[in-house]
Amino acid sequence: MTSAADLIQPPRFASWLLNLFTPPDEEESILGDLHEEFSQLASKSGVAFARSWYRRQVMKTIVHLFGTAFHVAPWSTTAAVIGGLWMYRFASGLPHKLLSAVTDKYLFYWSAHFQTYLWMLKGMLIAHILLSIFVGCMVALMAKGREMVATMTVVLVPFALIGTAWVWVATHGVMGVAWMLSSCADPCAVVLGGAIVRMLRSAVKPLPSRA
Repeated sequence: MTSAADLIQPPRFASWLLNLFTPPDEEESILGDLHEEFSQLASKSGVAFARSWYRRQVMKTIVHLFGTAFHVAPWSTTAAVIGGLWMYRFASGLPHKLLSAVTDKYLFYWSAHFQTYLWMLKGMLIAHILLSIFVGCMVALMAKGREMVATMTVVLVPFALIGTAWVWVATHGVMGVAWMLSSCADPCAVVLGGAIVRMLRSAVKPLPSRA
């Protein structure tokens, strides 16, 4: 007989986040064990306590999975990270290099159509985001089963540099919200690309074999 606690589901966002980091071969066991313990806590200590406990366990599990990814699959994960760092560095400078090349070749055209040039400058952020999503997708494809670990490792250095820049700007002048958001756009787009690949892989699961 199904109890009321069994019908209560754990926090959806926490479950979704954990699913992103869990390798496919461990997904059923990890999520199943946490869900079972969540149901028991919900019946004994209340739903609010169980949900708080579940969120804490999800964060602990993600940290553990992040730390063991390089131990379980060192070569494939490291290769994906190194390749991702190279692609990220190349992609981050590509839009401006292309714009500079076009500007140098058609300098007379831009002087006569300055508004068009300004419009292209505003489109640089979109170009950066699209290229960063592509980089994240490629890294995730190389790091099968550990997509989020690889993509997040790739952006650790950019995020560290962004944090340093935030501290410098905050101590030397006014920090605009728009600048803060735009500085995080590329690294966040890389992680988004990894999440897209991971979700697509989770959605396409092989059917169980029939005896």
